[in-house]
This record gives sequence, structure tokens and C-alpha cells, in this order.
Amino acid sequence: MKPSIPVTGVADTSVTLRRTQFRAADDPVKCAAIARQIVAGKLQNSRNSLLRAARENGQPVEVAELERVTDALALQIRELATARVLDAIRGAEGLGSAQYFGAFSLMLKQQRDQFAFTQRTRHPPRDRVNCLLSFLYAVVRHDCIAGLTAAGLDPFVGFLHVDRPNRPSLALDLMEEFRPWLADRLAVTLINRQQIRVEDFKVREGGAVELTDAGRKRVITAYQERKRETLNHPLLEQNLRLGQLPFIQARILARYLRGDIADYIPLVPK
Repeated sequence: MKPSIPVTGVADTSVTLRRTQFRAADDPVKCAAIARQIVAGKLQNSRNSLLRAARENGQPVEVAELERVTDALALQIRELATARVLDAIRGAEGLGSAQYFGAFSLMLKQQRDQFAFTQRTRHPPRDRVNCLLSFLYAVVRHDCIAGLTAAGLDPFVGFLHVDRPNRPSLALDLMEEFRPWLADRLAVTLINRQQIRVEDFKVREGGAVELTDAGRKRVITAYQERKRETLNHPLLEQNLRLGQLPFIQARILARYLRGDIADYIPLVPK
């Protein structure tokens, strides 16, 4: 008698959802509609972070600058509502990000000299703040890839970010709304509480700044602790751990693509 061979069903690959995703990514109108919501969420969260900083800042000159930038971001969000093509949406995102990062250093209450910051530099980061932001964005991107994959979406086919080889464009799309209130705010907290210090960084030949091994461990520990905190999801009206939110937002995006809801609703914490 031949030995029995265990037979298992093929895992659900969500092929129907992915085909819908691919069609949407090839449709300029659908693509712009999703990208517009993504950028609106990012800009609103950026504005909320600066509004919070303005409330906590006791320096009149700095408060005035923060308020000026928040007004500019509010204008960007209003104008974004009428944008119908990707170039205009990407332009609004770029301008809004430049305005936000222009005021970023005003959120720092401690170690300003050691963590001087003027603009976002990425490849490679040229100062400690940029280094810290890039590292945190990388771990948030990892969580977004996991959330999208669990929801049955392809993390490499996006709507706002252009597709490139080995670039998780949809994960980059999804993480936009998480950057200001999760990654950026954690970076500011670590600096202000002096939980991250100058000795946690090193400068490589050529001027690139990177975290030391001890610095990376410190940031990862803080990020994992942050993910265990909870907030009330404004759409679902449920108290959820922050670590669940990339998975939740990926499911909301999947529901939109399936036609279950009228728009993708980005997460804008209250």
C-alpha cells in the first residue's frame, strides 16, 4: 500500500483583490482619488503636530512661526481637495512637506544645538535628526508592508509613489499618514526627553550620519513601547494598539478597492 499523502488547500492569495488594485493603479482617476486622500491625511497630521507644538511653546516668536506654517498647511489641504491629477497632488505633498519640515526644529525643546535641523536629507542623512527620522521611517515602512500583505494587497504597486524595481510603493503610500504623528513625534519625544543623545550617532567618511548599535537598540525599544500604546480610532470608534493601525488602515484601503466604501479614509488621530 502506498503511503497516504496529506493534501491541504491552497492558501488564499487574494488574487481578485490584487487584480482590482492593479487596475486602480493603472486608472489615472482612481489613482488620483486615492493619492489625494493619502496626502490630505499626511498634511492634516503634520498640521496637528505643529498645532500641538504651538500650544506647548512659550516663545511668542516661535508660536507665531508655527501658526504661520499651520495656516499655510490648512491652505494646502483646502487646495488639495480640488486637485484631480497626480502631478498636482504630488506637488501639494512636496510643498506641504517642505513647509512642515521648515518648522520642525521648533518642536524641539531640548538639545537643539546638538540636533540642529534645517531641511530633510535622505540619501544619506547628513545630520542626527535626519538619521533618526530615516531609521524610524524604515521601521514604519516594515510594519506597513506587513499590514498590506496581511490584507491581501501587493505592497509594491502604489498610487501616489511611482513604481520602481524593489520599491514598496504602496507601503510608502500607506506610511505617509503615519510619518508625522508616529515616526516624527517619537523622534521629537526621544530628543526632548534626552532618551537619545549625541553619543548614539556616528559620522561616516563622506559626512553620512548613522546610529550606533546602542542607538539603534534604544530607538527600536522606544518604538516597540510606543506600539503598545493605544488610541481611539476615529472611524472605527475602537480603542486599538498603535501596532495594529497599519493593519487596520490596509484593510480600509482594501475595502475601498473592493467598492465597500466610497473613499479611502486616512487615519487622523484626534
